[in-house]
Amino acid sequence: MGIAETYSRGRSVVAERPLTLLVAVVCVLLAVDLVSKLLGGSLSVLSLAVFLKDGLILGLVIGLAGVGLSMTYSILGFPNFAHGDYISSGAFAGWATTYVIAGSGTVSVGDLLLLGVSGDASAGSVGVSVVSTPLAVVAGLVMAVVFTIALTLLIDRLVYKPMRDQEGISLLIASVGVALALRYLIAFVFGTSRPGITGGSIPGIAVPGVGIRINAHEATLAICAIGLLVGVHVVLQYTKLGTAMRAMADNRDLARVTGIPTERVVRATWIIGGGLTGAAGYLITLETGTIAFDFGWVLLLLIFAAVILGGIGSVYGAMFGGLLIGLASTVSLVWIPSDFTTVAAFLVMIFMLLVKPSGLFGGVTTA
Repeated sequence: MGIAETYSRGRSVVAERPLTLLVAVVCVLLAVDLVSKLLGGSLSVLSLAVFLKDGLILGLVIGLAGVGLSMTYSILGFPNFAHGDYISSGAFAGWATTYVIAGSGTVSVGDLLLLGVSGDASAGSVGVSVVSTPLAVVAGLVMAVVFTIALTLLIDRLVYKPMRDQEGISLLIASVGVALALRYLIAFVFGTSRPGITGGSIPGIAVPGVGIRINAHEATLAICAIGLLVGVHVVLQYTKLGTAMRAMADNRDLARVTGIPTERVVRATWIIGGGLTGAAGYLITLETGTIAFDFGWVLLLLIFAAVILGGIGSVYGAMFGGLLIGLASTVSLVWIPSDFTTVAAFLVMIFMLLVKPSGLFGGVTTA
């Protein structure tokens, strides 16, 4: 009877959800191919470990930035396409502050503020790193957070608040306009090149038994990102603000009727989301060592993929979705060239949605 029931269930899955079976087959084939590459010597354990490490680092940044995007959608009801340019704005503000502090007295302030676009400031002359200029890096991270919070609150007051009662499509279009304005304002001030930011030797430690090396900047990113994500969890689950956010995400009108100060919750959403976004922009630049006027826009594609994969409106979905998208972007290098890693990340998102259309944490809003 048990065998017959199992067979019946299997036939039901094949008949009703053939795409789920297809996804399962693809996953099994990739796993088998990965093992065969490791055993055959065409892929070393060290290379795979490096892909996994890089994927986790990228995933933490995507998850950190994705939390802000998810909160904006669940509480304000629109996908904010300016989110990527908030990342860029915070990064440039933070690194300008870091350069001014680290290079003070050796290079003119004007050159330092422009991050080497013109003049004598450069990664080599300033020599910024977590080890050589720790105070400057901390100050830059704080400035990235504060500046992005102020920017999001200002744009909300000038653009989004007057449109709060309109349909989501109006806010979406407005966010596209904000994104373009910010992006090309950054390009006008800092140029369109991709200057190096960090300089000097960056110490690190080797992971025993694996052979990979984690440098100080990667460790800093991981520690800060995990700490901030844990902080979001604490706020959402153990504070009155978190309770109000969850209530407003579930039903804004009911939250207003029950006396929840919705405008205060909206401001808190921008503050938390903006702070996380600014930190993400600064930290990813610290890890990669370069910065560009449009890097936040490029990263936004992966952030959207993570938020959709995790379940739109779910903060925890954005966290775990970010990790999965980050890992997919780097582990896919086992099979495809680096130019196609973004495509691989979106394919993972599509495959997962075929199995669970509502996302990993579908139906869970805000938390």
